[in-house]
Amino acid sequence: ASCGGNQVRAKRPAAPAEPKEYTYGVRAVHPHPATSYTQGLQYADGRLWEGTGQHGESVVRKTDLATGKTEVMARLPRSEFGEGITLLGGKLYQLTWQSNTAHVYSLENGKLQKIRDFRYPGEGWGLTTDGEKLYMSDGTATIHTVDPATFRREKRVTVTYKGAPVEYLNELEWIGGKIWANVYTTDQIVVIDPATGVVEGVVDLAGLLPETEMTATTDVLNGIAYDAEGDRIFVTGKNWPKLYEIEITEK
Repeated sequence: ASCGGNQVRAKRPAAPAEPKEYTYGVRAVHPHPATSYTQGLQYADGRLWEGTGQHGESVVRKTDLATGKTEVMARLPRSEFGEGITLLGGKLYQLTWQSNTAHVYSLENGKLQKIRDFRYPGEGWGLTTDGEKLYMSDGTATIHTVDPATFRREKRVTVTYKGAPVEYLNELEWIGGKIWANVYTTDQIVVIDPATGVVEGVVDLAGLLPETEMTATTDVLNGIAYDAEGDRIFVTGKNWPKLYEIEITEK
């Protein structure tokens, strides 16, 4: 039955805004160990924390950007392939690729002390935090929200670009309320709304590492770190000899 003039017209959902396209400029260049198969990158208190991969070579290292001094803080067993890392609440969390294990270290007096492991299903790829929860990628188009105290998955979003899922989400970083994610095998970073999974921007870093710097072991772009205080974005790649501080501009 009709209820007079009070019928509510269903509003059509607004079409998502077109993703913004960004290019880059290089503000500064720092050395980066070309032996580092970069899987996780985070900036904190003037130091760059990095988790690396490959069996027998997976470490967590810390680099003082001002001096370039780098030291290995933790090593994984040969059976494990290190993946994403993030720092939260005085702890460092580290994923592994196919071992279904996250390592948790306490960070005291500049040292890492392993305190526990968590198990999780599927693969581990990228890891970041908003200061409360962890956000984890697994090589698909899914980002999981994870409770840092239990490593329980609380929710998940599918990341989409113009409605299509974006697979191979790799290293993650939280920047200004958005998740930035490397898309594995590409020179692109996608800027994601964590609530909806919608890609709001694409940062094209093609040509960042000059061909003259590439060798037979140089691999893909991977690794994003953000200095919130200085508003600086750092990026690198697997086995890259350089770490770049970039600024982005709309195309």
